[in-house]
Amino acid sequence: MSSDERPTITPTPDGPYLVKNLQRFSNRKGAIGVRSTMALCRCGGSANKPFCDGTHAKIGFSSAKLEGRVADRREDYEGEKIIIHDNRGICAHAGRCTDGHPSVFRLKQEPWIDPQGAPGDEIIETIQKCPSGALSYTVDGVEHRDREGPAAIFVSPNGPHVVTGGPQLLETPRGEGASTEHFTLCRCGGSKNKPFCDGSHWYNKFSDDKN
Repeated sequence: MSSDERPTITPTPDGPYLVKNLQRFSNRKGAIGVRSTMALCRCGGSANKPFCDGTHAKIGFSSAKLEGRVADRREDYEGEKIIIHDNRGICAHAGRCTDGHPSVFRLKQEPWIDPQGAPGDEIIETIQKCPSGALSYTVDGVEHRDREGPAAIFVSPNGPHVVTGGPQLLETPRGEGASTEHFTLCRCGGSKNKPFCDGSHWYNKFSDDKN
């Protein structure tokens, strides 16, 4: 694949995500037809979600990062056979970790991760479900972070654009230890860490019945 054909996502300033050459695009209902270039809503206000309809300009949407966001800092939690890496600053709060293994990923406890709380293979299976790339792990001195698959975007129900397969995210600084293969992009307009999702859709009651 030439550089001109590589899938790319560009978060335009105060505007939509400009997506080019994407291979797969879907929501909970199934596949959405892809075009060579698509403009996807990230202000939360489009009447044609997941596509942009220009509402961002009418409501004065700002794509700037906001004060009070969780710090971009990766922490390491070392067990006997596995090291778990976590950056809360890029977490989308999907709950795959706390729901999947609450003995390891412990709400309202410090430290919140216990790498000895379950067998290593079970921890790995849970980490591999993390959509945001906030979690990764190291075994035998090798860090495992990315996964294989075609470039795709899944429009999650009332939540972010879930990106997999490594489309190139242009003009966007990455968090410490962040995956370039899978990540979550805000589409409710409320994240303090735009363009990345920070879970704000849970609190601002973002709703998208069509997707």
